[in-house]
Amino acid sequence: MSTSKIEAASELEGPASAGKAPVGIRPNERARRMARRVALVTVVLPFLGVVGAMVLLWGHGVGWLELTLLAIMYAATITGIGVGFHRYITHRAFQTNNTVKTLLVILGSMAAEGPVLFWAATHRRHHSFSDREGDPHSPHLHDGGTLNALRGFWHAHTSWMLSPEMTMQEMGYYTPDLLRDPVIFKLNRLYFVWVLAGLALPAIVEGLILQTWAGVFYGFLWGGLVRIFLVHQASWSINSICHLYGSRPYQNRDQSSNNFLMALLSFGEGWHNNHHAFPSSAMHGLRWWEIDFSAYIIRTLEKLGLAWNVKRPALRAITEGRGRH
Repeated sequence: MSTSKIEAASELEGPASAGKAPVGIRPNERARRMARRVALVTVVLPFLGVVGAMVLLWGHGVGWLELTLLAIMYAATITGIGVGFHRYITHRAFQTNNTVKTLLVILGSMAAEGPVLFWAATHRRHHSFSDREGDPHSPHLHDGGTLNALRGFWHAHTSWMLSPEMTMQEMGYYTPDLLRDPVIFKLNRLYFVWVLAGLALPAIVEGLILQTWAGVFYGFLWGGLVRIFLVHQASWSINSICHLYGSRPYQNRDQSSNNFLMALLSFGEGWHNNHHAFPSSAMHGLRWWEIDFSAYIIRTLEKLGLAWNVKRPALRAITEGRGRH
């Protein structure tokens, strides 16, 4: 992929426009402002939910039902991001049918990290420019010093989403294959429906179980807002922490690192140095002790006949690549 700066047209009308992004057209400023506002709400609202949950926790505690809904929704949506948005949609690490594809995209969208086309375009751009100028969320693009190091971390973790330079304007360049997929394109357009569904589902479940409006509220709070906040921190830490702290068995051209804790919290995405060494691999945990729940899910789908053409690096490549510059 060329590393030249290419700006796509301000609006993409449908799959037929894929790959036809003209050079030099200024992105739609109204679309940029709207995207920044949506990103701000996406960051702030779950945080306020966590603050409210902590206040209520002090006075009323939290029940097993709220924690169960939180755990189930966390596992489902982090799987939608790791297995769906990342390994399947962005890197084509395996193939599956339209039913599984739809489920994975819906679950990933419920994580509220942006529509699938924007997510995939951002990540493909990240791989093209990893830790260099053009990377949308590298922590290493600020000059030295403690203050700039903190600025770099904050940029990589959160503030890049509020940047005026939006990868969404370049989807025609980074994701022409996805724009030609009518299933993905339609699911992408319904992004806000899936986000609202992810908030409503735990609220409805707890409300029905407890038969109270308080149950609806607590389900919305813990299975919805608190869950989104925690999923965000786990996912965004791959951009920030996993480009700053951890081991680097493969000497890639960037600062991607393996981080055991982040791998646990993100269901395997924290084996980020491994991933940058073998981007199209469905397995990020390459050694027996590298726990990778997303890989286990893909293997299960494969055994059930619901995933095929699962990509794995050769054992020789895994072994010989370690420590090489």
